Amino acid sequence: MTINTSAQRSETFTWIDPAVALEQLPRLSGLDYFSGLRDGSIAPPPIASLMNFDLVDARYGHVEFQCRPGGAHNNPLGMVHGGLACTLLDTVLGCAAHSTLEAGIGYTSIDLAVKYLRPITLHRGALRAEGSVVKAGSRVIFTEGRLSTADGELLATATSTLLIFPHQPGALTT
Repeated sequence: MTINTSAQRSETFTWIDPAVALEQLPRLSGLDYFSGLRDGSIAPPPIASLMNFDLVDARYGHVEFQCRPGGAHNNPLGMVHGGLACTLLDTVLGCAAHSTLEAGIGYTSIDLAVKYLRPITLHRGALRAEGSVVKAGSRVIFTEGRLSTADGELLATATSTLLIFPHQPGALTT
């Protein structure tokens, strides 16, 4: 079988080296970090460029992101790959937890459970994901999230548990 290259598409994206933001991270609370993302003093992580994520809102215990999926995010069935939805939900759940943390404190996911409720196709347009802290603690944070269309149609939900630990300078850089 020969692939028809006349249908070939390409996409280019750019990002700022994440090491620049990582230098600031240990000195910033979660809310200060998100404030820097909003005002442009902190560059977004590369995943935001790759997946077309934009921070919409961040306050203590709650964040919202928007995502504009494109053709490069489709699976072989012509739908947006579930991995994009999962990554977007994982992002808002982690960021919701991060929004509650003081400077010098880090986190990592312990688990992530996603429930896909409807197929996600490009005709649905921009997606909106929100994550909220259900219970914050000094060692573990529990979060929940929702992924919807811009007009509020629910597409997927998720929950996550995150481990809290002291940030270790240099441990996050490669």
